Amino acid sequence: MKSNGADGQTLKDMFSSGTLWLEKSASDINAINVFPVPDGDTGTNMVLTMRSAVEEAARISDSDASSVAKSLAHGALMGARGNSGVILSQFWRGLAKGLEGKTHFNGADFARALGEASQTAYKGIANPFEGTILTVLKDASETALTAVKDDDALVPVLEATVKSAEDSVARTPGLLPALREAGVVDAGGQGLYILLDGALQFLKGESENMQYRKPRLVVAQPEATPRITHMPTRMDTPHGYCTNFILAGERLNLSRIEKDLKKKGQSLIVTGDDSLARIHIHSFRPGDIIEYASRLGTLHQITINNMDDQYAEFVKMQNERMPSVDIATITVATGEGFFELFNSPGSIIVVHGGQTMNPSVRELLRAVESAPSDNVILLPNNKNIVSAATQVQSLTSKTVKVIPTMNIPQGIAACLALNYDMDLEQNAQAMEEALHRVTTIDITRAVRKTRLNSLEIRKGQFIAIMNNEDLIATADRPGDAVLEALGKAGAERADIATVYFGAEITEAEAQETARQIRDRYGTDVEVVYGGQSHYCYIISLE
Repeated sequence: MKSNGADGQTLKDMFSSGTLWLEKSASDINAINVFPVPDGDTGTNMVLTMRSAVEEAARISDSDASSVAKSLAHGALMGARGNSGVILSQFWRGLAKGLEGKTHFNGADFARALGEASQTAYKGIANPFEGTILTVLKDASETALTAVKDDDALVPVLEATVKSAEDSVARTPGLLPALREAGVVDAGGQGLYILLDGALQFLKGESENMQYRKPRLVVAQPEATPRITHMPTRMDTPHGYCTNFILAGERLNLSRIEKDLKKKGQSLIVTGDDSLARIHIHSFRPGDIIEYASRLGTLHQITINNMDDQYAEFVKMQNERMPSVDIATITVATGEGFFELFNSPGSIIVVHGGQTMNPSVRELLRAVESAPSDNVILLPNNKNIVSAATQVQSLTSKTVKVIPTMNIPQGIAACLALNYDMDLEQNAQAMEEALHRVTTIDITRAVRKTRLNSLEIRKGQFIAIMNNEDLIATADRPGDAVLEALGKAGAERADIATVYFGAEITEAEAQETARQIRDRYGTDVEVVYGGQSHYCYIISLE
């Protein structure tokens, strides 16, 4: 570091180190979720966003702090995934503004830039809540400005900033009742604290020691609820390799196999019995999967597909066969059944993504630019993708309408409302009205013991979440959770219930659940294969 402050190379190194530090805690941050569901992705999204930022900065040779900050901001925006990633991109946009025109920066410069970052992040969110990453950033930036009065050197200012961020994360349960009841801190705030702490460790010359340590997480107070048990996993990008095979052996322990493979990849499905198991997993190191499984028995019907190649070919095929239209529709989906459902009209571009696989701003922009029309409707189909989808609007010359679909059933309802005899504005209005007529219930397993909405939840129980917001039922069997949740959701008043069953449910099980719904509530029921991971059932009521 030069006497007149740190330069752009130092800024690169600080946050490259911070990103590696963040990556070590990604799975722990993913596990910090108000709902005890198995698909938290805040840590993953923050790491992938920061990877994009540091990769972009590595491409420039300019060592001016201003230039590097701008490249970090651009990379973060294009790689932003999920709400936490979008907020990180706004953080970098503000920081770049605060360092505008500076070749070097000291503690005072960094403190003022953090203030700009906080203001920009707040402005970038339509309805900001306190007790989130925004609060942590605001508290840290205010402390940084105060610390400058005593010493404007970068290290002491950043030390005060990191300590403030840590304390602010610990206070988040007191600001958001949902966090307090679930006994967790805010995941995004936790990620920001670790990112800044990693940058500080670099400045203090601790980079070598960081290789052998993990960040210390901030935890909620013990009286809130029992602490979460975290399962460390590899940090993978959303695609990689899709590996499928059948394992034949003796006395196979499916629970043990599932536990071991969770450490090696994502979207894991293990079904079968003690002599024959079918395994599906996404991983960047399929060889490790095969090597592990071959020690347990004999492998059959092995397929390993590069999902990046598959997805690129899929988009190419869609675009080649898609006729020129006045309005193009882009939707986000995961699961074989949902892919086929959206793609069946032949006029919809499907972007691969969903829970744990939030597409980046860059991926959504690529789909928009490839669409055969200058008027585009974009359906995120996930509450954590809406923010990234919105960022696309300012990055393209096309007119893009983002319909804020929070889940797949809303996306399907919006698609059904599309009318090519109407213009873009009329269709956008009709689609927004359609999605509000859908009530959605998700059924999944609880990954930890907790208490939420006055319900005592055991690890492994099936839980039902309505409209992505309210946990309304628990049960030991998925069908029982479905029936209890539908009763609370007013299924008897619905015209139709559509049951989308996931990869872990057989069609026979889904049909039996549908029969029970008809018998109890007198509602028409349609059964559709969704093929989704994590959620055994996704149900829509209309």
